[in-house]
Amino acid sequence: QVQLVESGGGLVQAGGSLRLSCAASGRTFGTYTMGWFRQAPGKEREFVAAITRSGTITYYADSVKGRFTVSRDNTKNTVYLQMNSLKPEDTAVYYCAARQAILVPLREDECDYWGQGTQVTVSS
Repeated sequence: QVQLVESGGGLVQAGGSLRLSCAASGRTFGTYTMGWFRQAPGKEREFVAAITRSGTITYYADSVKGRFTVSRDNTKNTVYLQMNSLKPEDTAVYYCAARQAILVPLREDECDYWGQGTQVTVSS
């Protein structure tokens, strides 16, 4: 019912910044809570950040809190992940996810839709 497309990934030096975007199709974007997850090679997919439907409340994994900021613009059907002070351990494929619920997705199995992922590589 909704398609998600991530963009903005790439190569960046440690300490640098990237902004990921997730563009959603349809006219009901504002009815979904949104989340960001990431998966490094050989590791399980992990929660990164989430945001409520109106964008008033955000959630972050301890590993990124203070460095990453999630936001959304419902007029543009887009959710963002601003990543600052990047570290090599942030290297992963980053996925945008949507949940058709009031509560934000904090687990993989709470997500109803997924984007294709975008690679973020942080060099040391």
